[in-house]
Amino acid sequence: MEARAMRTAVRRLLALSTALACAALTGCAAPRPPLYAWNDYQPQVYQYLKDDGSTAAEDQLLRLEENQQKVLGEGKALPPGYRAHMALLYSKTGNNEKTVQQLAEEKVHFPESAIFMDTLLQSFTVPSKH
Repeated sequence: MEARAMRTAVRRLLALSTALACAALTGCAAPRPPLYAWNDYQPQVYQYLKDDGSTAAEDQLLRLEENQQKVLGEGKALPPGYRAHMALLYSKTGNNEKTVQQLAEEKVHFPESAIFMDTLLQSFTVPSKH
């Protein structure tokens, strides 16, 4: 009986030490980098909504464009909605060409938004004359 009890104790100890080793190795894994470079985007959207859209679109566009160039230059990805928010601001400044460009890019980078982006794009595309 003693030999059987000893084998059971050794198995339990081995199982416990294996579990602790796995937990220790998992805990040492490096954290994943963020999927998107949010930078100043969220505070800017908050400011826009807080001011009920009365914030100067040109000022906000300038900051968003600078941030976009920086993020893309670093090889990082813009978050969902970034380009759509820029499109909204471009539409407020009357720049329909850049509005359409940003909506189309949002659609390419986030295909799940395609139906919504297509609906918005229809508002800005000029019907062709036949």
